[in-house]
Amino acid sequence: MQQITQLQPTLLWQWFQQICDIPHPSYQEEQLAEHIVAWAKQQKLWVERDQVGNILIRKAATAGMQNRKKVALQAHLDMVPQKNEGTAHDFSSDPIKPYIDGEWVTAENTTLGADNGIGLASALAVLESQDLAHPDLEVLLTMTEESGMVGANGLQPNWLQSEMLINTDTEENGQIYIGCAGGIDGDLRLDLDSEANRLPQAAKLVLKGLKGGHSGADIHTGRGNAIKLLGRVLAQLQAHFDFQLADIGGGSVRNAIPREAFALLAFDGGDETLHTAQSVVAALQQELQTELALSEPTLELKLESAQPTAQVISEVSTDRIIDLLNTLPNGVIRNSDVVSGVVETSLSIGVLKLNDGQLQVVILIRSLIESGKHYVCSVLDSLVNLAGAEIEFSHDYPGWEPNRHSAMLPVTQKHYRQILGEEPLIQVIHAGLECGLIKKQYPDVDMVSIGPTIRGAHSPDEKVHIPAVQTYWKLLTALLADIPLKD
Repeated sequence: MQQITQLQPTLLWQWFQQICDIPHPSYQEEQLAEHIVAWAKQQKLWVERDQVGNILIRKAATAGMQNRKKVALQAHLDMVPQKNEGTAHDFSSDPIKPYIDGEWVTAENTTLGADNGIGLASALAVLESQDLAHPDLEVLLTMTEESGMVGANGLQPNWLQSEMLINTDTEENGQIYIGCAGGIDGDLRLDLDSEANRLPQAAKLVLKGLKGGHSGADIHTGRGNAIKLLGRVLAQLQAHFDFQLADIGGGSVRNAIPREAFALLAFDGGDETLHTAQSVVAALQQELQTELALSEPTLELKLESAQPTAQVISEVSTDRIIDLLNTLPNGVIRNSDVVSGVVETSLSIGVLKLNDGQLQVVILIRSLIESGKHYVCSVLDSLVNLAGAEIEFSHDYPGWEPNRHSAMLPVTQKHYRQILGEEPLIQVIHAGLECGLIKKQYPDVDMVSIGPTIRGAHSPDEKVHIPAVQTYWKLLTALLADIPLKD
């Protein structure tokens, strides 16, 4: 089998393999950060870390490029850890195993980390290369972007010297991003009453086989959210037989559409009751498979016998959980009036779990406009008041407002046009790029975002298109050689 290190451009793919070899899920990217810093020092490059662990590396301009404006390449160090059911993979210690599948690179049953590993690899490849033209160069590598943009939020002021910045976190060949959504996390908590279990039967309801994906970039696709669908199924099940919840959960990270969810049910009656419930679930599975035939062709819903637990959630708390899940908004709230075809405001329920007598629900709200975020927060405030729950909002970050007077934009358009033979699309993305937070700290930096085609980001189906990586590298290196002259 051909190794990815044999692909072109060689330096980029060699770096990507190194990145895959070192575990780096969110909040656990320190080993990768230390590896990069040690390499930069070995290369005699200026390197420094700020108070939250972000890395800044500087490289002097190549011959004849000293009269150009300073430019920064920016990427984040962490990846989203998602794996297929039954996969024995520990993201904190096991390497990602990439392999070539036709024109794509993907991973064995896990997220690949091409988001943002390819951008990270490209920046490091530029630093290592000895034959690329570029002005004074900075490479800014941020910590824990995928879980609250921790690095960009804590970015050191008066540190970055560049007048221009190229963010490498875009996932579509032929597109230039000049704006993105802002976001805020909602941590919803519902106190529950438990009691000793007097019900003799138990069954586990499992919903799986969904595509998942990026909770911003894929929110408009109509893909099923396993947590929302579970709430719907439980509400319909209640019409057919009585049960109490013993456990419930779904999803694993805030910024991925949940692919799996489950509920453990306790109920009275014998095998006949279980068979009746299984027939209802089979009918509900058929209903969902028909409804989501195009967006979720591999959806599975099963109810299987399980071992009873010592404790169950009370009837009242069971009803409150189901009512809450069934009424929580999820998905696209509004499309943009300003940018055609782009979602303006959305929310995604990312994680559901029981913890110390509480139901916890993690929600990510995104919007291109601040008022959109405020509106959804207000809706959730009202809902939790009705439900007797509470919600705390955190990790609020701004969007990136488009600047159509950017000097970087026409240069990027020119080179993309030459490489593609057609006009690139100028886009605003309904996802969180770090550009908004960087712009907040460095308002005068002129920036664009580019990257290769990545499919299935934030899911085990993640893959990156090999020809698109080559196109992206051509564009990046052409841009670096054509940064505008100093004023």
